[in-house]
Amino acid sequence: MTSNRSAPPFGVVPVLTYPDVAAAVDWLATAFGTKERVRIDDHRAQLSLGQGAVIVADATFGRGAPTDGSLVTHAVMVRVPDVDGHHRTAQAAGAVIDSAPHDLPFGERQYMAVDLAGHHWTFTETIADRAPEEWGGATVQPW
Repeated sequence: MTSNRSAPPFGVVPVLTYPDVAAAVDWLATAFGTKERVRIDDHRAQLSLGQGAVIVADATFGRGAPTDGSLVTHAVMVRVPDVDGHHRTAQAAGAVIDSAPHDLPFGERQYMAVDLAGHHWTFTETIADRAPEEWGGATVQPW
């Protein structure tokens, strides 16, 4: 794959719409620990987050931020090294916590939060290596 310093180097990069890109960049850094990598005027920014990236965009090209929270059309899942510490930081920054950190049977500890524009996020930490068959799943093809 050809590298390009103007684009995130990942195969999948969510684009989330916010009414105010600059405010979103600042809030996401404080609450979720993102780091701004590229700014494109006042309408777009590329952020790194863990081993991935997210693009923050304004409401052009038919995009829009979530309106009332009654319909969840997407969620971004991010792997973090310490889900409890991350939860405390996000909560202190004003993130709406949908569910507190909890252990799941498939070996993950997760919490869910909503950001300042209504986007849903799940933060996850691996706490055990579990085969899918141990908790009711099925291995189709190993990672």
